[in-house]
Amino acid sequence: MERIKAVFNWSGGKDSAHALLRAQQSGEYEIVALLTTVNRDTHRSTMHGIPTALLQMQAESIGVPLYIVDLTPKGNMEDYDVAMSRAVEHFKTQGVTRFIFGDIFLHDVRKYREQQLSPHGIEIVEPLWGKSSEEVMNDFLVSGFRTVVVTTMADGLGADAIGREIDRGFIASLPAGVDPNGENGEYHTFCYDGPIFRQPVPFRLGRSFSQSYDIRLDDGTVKTYSYWFADLQALNTNSDAGTGPASE
Repeated sequence: MERIKAVFNWSGGKDSAHALLRAQQSGEYEIVALLTTVNRDTHRSTMHGIPTALLQMQAESIGVPLYIVDLTPKGNMEDYDVAMSRAVEHFKTQGVTRFIFGDIFLHDVRKYREQQLSPHGIEIVEPLWGKSSEEVMNDFLVSGFRTVVVTTMADGLGADAIGREIDRGFIASLPAGVDPNGENGEYHTFCYDGPIFRQPVPFRLGRSFSQSYDIRLDDGTVKTYSYWFADLQALNTNSDAGTGPASE
């Protein structure tokens, strides 16, 4: 059977890695690219703060080309919609009919994706959809992936969680009310090894830093969101490859 051409929307984190594994295991899709949105000024992914060099190293280890969508640092949703529309039209010329995501249960996010992509004739695929956070996390933990926390909400897990490995000890330590997968934005991760990778991605955590963003809400008010980030850096592939994160 001919496989369906698809683009995988890649964040570089655990849910992306997990969803990509499930999509590959299904045998249904020919994944032509990993699509990532990157801040044009910082050259880092928009939410996880992963530098372009590490995103490229992940893609090379996975064996799927990386496609970067550059976004302005203070862009709004309209800017995002325009940039994504251009990307969609680019991939449609290659016969792509599916965009794959790693969402779990956020219905408003899924509805937005459908509204954005349906006019282009693109269907969304959500390999992790419909399971509980506990189910998804348990499946992830037994899958063999290795992942570290690289972004947290400043008023939530804060700086102390930066650099922690995602394992059962980390999940057990989460405060009440925190989603095990960080599905509500509590934390984001960098996945550097596991069943989708040909070899581990060598990296250094660097020093943690904080950053705040002013977001205009639907009612016109502006709310400030503050986050902690790991200053992720790529390591030379000849040094310490496969040994896990190095820190300063």
